[in-house]
Amino acid sequence: MSQNIVRHEPGAILSRAVEYNGMVFLAGLTADDYSLDIKGQTEQVLRKIDKYLAAAGTNKSRLLSTLIYISDINNKDRMNEVWQAWIGKEVPARACVQAVLGSPKTLVEIMVTAAK
Repeated sequence: MSQNIVRHEPGAILSRAVEYNGMVFLAGLTADDYSLDIKGQTEQVLRKIDKYLAAAGTNKSRLLSTLIYISDINNKDRMNEVWQAWIGKEVPARACVQAVLGSPKTLVEIMVTAAK
């Protein structure tokens, strides 16, 4: 009855990804280079999403839902330019909200859930 839970890069407060019952849950991911603008940070985050989904045996075409946090809602259109170039035709359910993020230099954080 019990399904295995696979945790990728577990740390003291979170795992970067968790697999369970044919689903993959990614933690909120941010850019590594905070000197980049919203487009550059979004590109970095999307590359991380690709990496963690691949490690779990899936890809962006299997995304089910996405939650995007941006520090300034005025950057939404610029972030969406990068998002739309990346996502392709298999678009997930999505929310995008303005939020105070963990660092003033963090402009975007993205959390996704995908099917395997």
